[in-house]
Amino acid sequence: MNKLEAINWKTFKDTLVQHPDLDLQFQYAEGKLVDAAYHITEIKQAPITSVDCGGVMNAWTEIIVQLWVPENEDQLRSMKVKKALSIIDIVEKMLPLNPNGTVKIEFGNSEFDTRQMFPNEMVIDGEALTIDLRPDAVQCKAISRGGSCGTNDKGEECCAPAVAEKPKVQLVNLAVAGESCTPGSGCC
Repeated sequence: MNKLEAINWKTFKDTLVQHPDLDLQFQYAEGKLVDAAYHITEIKQAPITSVDCGGVMNAWTEIIVQLWVPENEDQLRSMKVKKALSIIDIVEKMLPLNPNGTVKIEFGNSEFDTRQMFPNEMVIDGEALTIDLRPDAVQCKAISRGGSCGTNDKGEECCAPAVAEKPKVQLVNLAVAGESCTPGSGCC
């Protein structure tokens, strides 16, 4: 799977601002659009802090736009971009969104398990701005830094904690011959 270059919130929003009168559509799979009756139910800002298998701390922010399609609601056209921008405006008045946050779109329906996906391309097609969504992929940050994941050619594992050498303890016999405690001697 090709790794996508993530779109940040500023780039995403700037693209919307440039096309307020277009219909806003989301393509969640090849040839499959989110139903036109969708709602933007919430926008979440998720600061994430993690430690990867190589022992490196990572931090980033995700901005997650959640889409929901109500049952038994028919609509021929998707919401206009300006409607989405009005929802974004309400959110940003209460929650300043990190302009560098990575954008994800959260969606699912009866045929497609709910998941968070990256906006891939944002394409103008006639009267619509269609945002093509692609799934996230699991990755090893150690590899992306030029390290390895698993066992290297020396047999060292990046994902296993370093085994500290156990200290050697020298045992000394503290009992002097004849001065040991025996049952009934009264020493205990």
